[in-house]
This record gives sequence, C-alpha cells and structure tokens, in this order.
Amino acid sequence: MTRTVLVVDDSSLQRTIITGALGDRFEVVGQAENGREAIELFESTEPDLVTMDIMMPEMDGVEATGHIKSMTDETKVMMCTSVEQAEKMKEAVRAGADEYVTKPFDEEDLLDTARRLCT
Repeated sequence: MTRTVLVVDDSSLQRTIITGALGDRFEVVGQAENGREAIELFESTEPDLVTMDIMMPEMDGVEATGHIKSMTDETKVMMCTSVEQAEKMKEAVRAGADEYVTKPFDEEDLLDTARRLCT
C-alpha cells in the first residue's frame, strides 16, 4: 500500500524538492503554501504524513500542526526547518510534531525519515 503525503511550505522550490524526494515512495496528495491551506487540504485528503515548514504566512507550521494533531494522532507530522529556528522547533514538538529534518536537507535523509515515520 502506497503511503500518502501532504507537502506544506511557502517556498515553491522547497515544495518541488520535497515532492521530488518523496514522490517515488509516497503518493503526494496535495501541496499547500501556508498553514490554513494545509488544514483545508488535510481535511479533504487525510494523508499518512504531512511535511510542514515552520515559518509561513497566514498561519505558521506550529499552529497548523496543533490543529492537525487535534483532529487525529494517526497522521505523522515531519517539520522541515532551518537550524536557526530551534525555539520554534521546540514549540512544534509541543504542538505534536513527530520528527524534523533540517534545511537544507539531504533528499535521502528526508526519505529515510519519512519512511521511518510511516512504518
């Protein structure tokens, strides 16, 4: 069974990189550029995994993660963050994030982390 993923990042380049890295092993069911879009897409797609940027307009990844995790514990949330955002990462963990990768990331590390979360 192919696992599904929702890719959330305000950078179209990052969304493309993440989609490319995960696209062979996961079905990408949607892409969002902010937390509000992520929640809307999450409700309609119910993915196994959400890759979530932290710093985004309208609603950041920490708040969006909290909303998603309040709806279900089944979906795993993997934060994709820069190393300078350590305090925000702590907030994301408190909101329910399951794992994180640091940008710029190695695509194989991203895929390994995603596979580990969804096994």
